Amino acid sequence: MKLLIASDIHGSAYWCEKLVRAFEKSKAEKMILLGDILYHGPRNDLPEGYAPKEVTSLLNPLKEKLLCVRGNCDTEVDQMVLDFPVMAEYAYICVDGLNIFATHGHKFNCDALPPLSNGDILLHGHTHIPAFEKHERFTYVNPGSVSIPKNGSEHSYIILENGKFRFFTL
Repeated sequence: MKLLIASDIHGSAYWCEKLVRAFEKSKAEKMILLGDILYHGPRNDLPEGYAPKEVTSLLNPLKEKLLCVRGNCDTEVDQMVLDFPVMAEYAYICVDGLNIFATHGHKFNCDALPPLSNGDILLHGHTHIPAFEKHERFTYVNPGSVSIPKNGSEHSYIILENGKFRFFTL
């Protein structure tokens, strides 16, 4: 299975449109969004092209292809306008022989680990910084941010295919 993994759109229609085009071009079967979809949050500047209603219009037609977890900027009000579930704190995904604990990163992260077995993948966004780090018992993967990258990183996402993570920029 081919998956596109992204995080932290923060209401940017400009970057969300680029992400949707990348998803269509990739021919991935599903898109995993790791939270912070519509709202920019009080700690972030407005991202380029901030238009949460347009983000809703871009993502709702893809509802059958989306798997999302809740970010720290996502609320019940967001769920009222989105046609796909966004309120789960985490998802456990088994694909291509990998066991993936997908979450946003504000509750479960490398400093506050969820229950993981040896060899599991901890997948989260939240930091806006891409990462692929092997730890003793698990591997930590972060796609970075679609709209507000930090620490000099690019607007990025990941493709997971055949058990391999590949980073891409928008």
